[in-house]
Amino acid sequence: MSHTQIAIVGAGLIGRPWAYVFSRAGSTVRVWDADPAALDRLPAEIAAMIDAAGGDPAIAERIRAVPTLAEALDGAALVQENGPERIEVKRELFAAMDAAAAPGTILASSSSALPASAFSAGLPGAARCLVAHPVNPPHVVPVVELCPSPATDPAVMARAQAIYAAAGQVPVLLSREIEGFVLNRLQAALLAEAMRLVDEGICTVEGLDDTVKHGLGRRWAIMGPLETISLNAPDGVPDYIRRYGPMLAGLADSCAQGEAFTASAAERVAAAFPQRATPEGVRAGTAWRDAELAALDIHLRSRARKD
Repeated sequence: MSHTQIAIVGAGLIGRPWAYVFSRAGSTVRVWDADPAALDRLPAEIAAMIDAAGGDPAIAERIRAVPTLAEALDGAALVQENGPERIEVKRELFAAMDAAAAPGTILASSSSALPASAFSAGLPGAARCLVAHPVNPPHVVPVVELCPSPATDPAVMARAQAIYAAAGQVPVLLSREIEGFVLNRLQAALLAEAMRLVDEGICTVEGLDDTVKHGLGRRWAIMGPLETISLNAPDGVPDYIRRYGPMLAGLADSCAQGEAFTASAAERVAAAFPQRATPEGVRAGTAWRDAELAALDIHLRSRARKD
């Protein structure tokens, strides 16, 4: 990606790792934020990310903060927008980006829940707008969900897929808009049942997390749930469904839905993590998490190269 220029709009929690991702791949990256203080902090924060992730110091040299949106977008192949998750803010940003960016520039949002149609409908360049939903933090968790609006050009989706793949990410193309995309829908289902099991005293918070960390999560770090079941019956997936489908269907029907996200469940979970009860504790935990994910990312990428 040495000849690809990327624009990052928003230098916050998600924007900074995206700048890291594209620069690590060799792109030149221009970053703009409506808050000048965020741009002032950017060099030190990128340096800290490089240090924590064991990255090349040259990553920082390809990232430049710029004072205007127009300067960030000038010559960019793709814009990664990381503004607040508020519809009025994203509408304003996308209108400004659509007016300022060259016609061939892809406009992508890191939106966690808002669909592209909510902020791009009616724009002259609606066909080049999409959601590129990352997992926090994207520089060590590589999946990115690419979700079109009804107006998004399939050729734009293909170009976006190529850009993210060249940057070392794992793009997943969705065929149409769906609330929560894929990852958050899966996460919601698992979290609902997790909160219910803890709230009803079936297991402790530690026991629940251990079940995922040392059970499902251990497998899912190297293969997804659908590949997993392809190995869990002698004759593959049809055999698995014949053997276990009725039992799993019954369990799925009995699992918790949205009513599991209660105040009492939240209190039980929070009580298990007293060290995370303050902003300082959350920041310390986040730094530890990111360092662990960076080590895992390095390991998995090295294994993939061997394969």
